[in-house]
Amino acid sequence: MQPGNYDAITFDVYGTLIDWEPTILDTLEAWAARNGITATRPALLDAFDRARAHYQTLQPCRDYPRVLRSAFAYIADEYGVAPGAEEQNAFGASVGDWPPYKDSIDALSRLKARYVLGAFTNIDDASFAKSHARLGGCFSVIVTAERAQAYKPALRHFVLGLTDLAAREIPLHRVLHVAQSLRADVRPANLLGQDVVWINRTGRGLGHTGFGAELAEPMATFASMKAFVDAFLG
Repeated sequence: MQPGNYDAITFDVYGTLIDWEPTILDTLEAWAARNGITATRPALLDAFDRARAHYQTLQPCRDYPRVLRSAFAYIADEYGVAPGAEEQNAFGASVGDWPPYKDSIDALSRLKARYVLGAFTNIDDASFAKSHARLGGCFSVIVTAERAQAYKPALRHFVLGLTDLAAREIPLHRVLHVAQSLRADVRPANLLGQDVVWINRTGRGLGHTGFGAELAEPMATFASMKAFVDAFLG
């Protein structure tokens, strides 16, 4: 994994660059407390992970606010509670509230000085635009679920994004993928033969199980974007 081996770096955004889990869990934990539900944060996270995967599989072109609203109703039903419309809608609109990790913007700035940067995300165009602005508008190649009409771990994001890069005369073997999700990103990159780094952030677990995650084989693992960029660029 030498920096001179690559001309572009693509990213899984949510979990890798955007710290979505705490905001999601804080919302679900507060909702559970208001409804007298005893549930641990890991249990709520597992329920959310199963719910979003269910709806992404059920309707691959569903916009992400709707995925979130449906996931909220799914979780509420799992715990035997009728979801409130206001809470459900607020959860669906929460993408813009998810902050970047503290190291994301600096890491991306350092990489952008040398590489074409791309984003492969399971979020819709409008929702992703809010996160992209928070990250400094650093991506030249963007493949959303809305554009792909699919959700990772389907390979269409990668096919479209790598085609965009090929049009810039950057072939697959000159593209490094960086991701937190074993399920949605590391394994698909493996299947396509794309070099891939796993950002395994402490205390974060979305995307670490299911749909072939156990078969994922990153070429290197780092605990943060800062650790990756420090090691990669030297």
